[in-house]
Amino acid sequence: MDTLKKIFPFSFKEKPDVKALVINIVMYVVAAAIIGVLLAILGKLPLVGLITYVTGTVVELYVTAGIVLTVLNYCGVLK
Repeated sequence: MDTLKKIFPFSFKEKPDVKALVINIVMYVVAAAIIGVLLAILGKLPLVGLITYVTGTVVELYVTAGIVLTVLNYCGVLK
């Protein structure tokens, strides 16, 4: 669990109410959107396309896992 807390620090922040949960989820979505736009711009370069594809996939997995961990932490499933 300590490793997850180091990899996903925003997911394990204290969330006293639903407003904090929604803000945390929106932060993940906005970060993914910004990185997605940057990767789309860089993906137009000929040799960088594969690297941006792999990076985009990793970012999407990180954001999805972060959101799931955020909700699970808020619901009290994770300790």
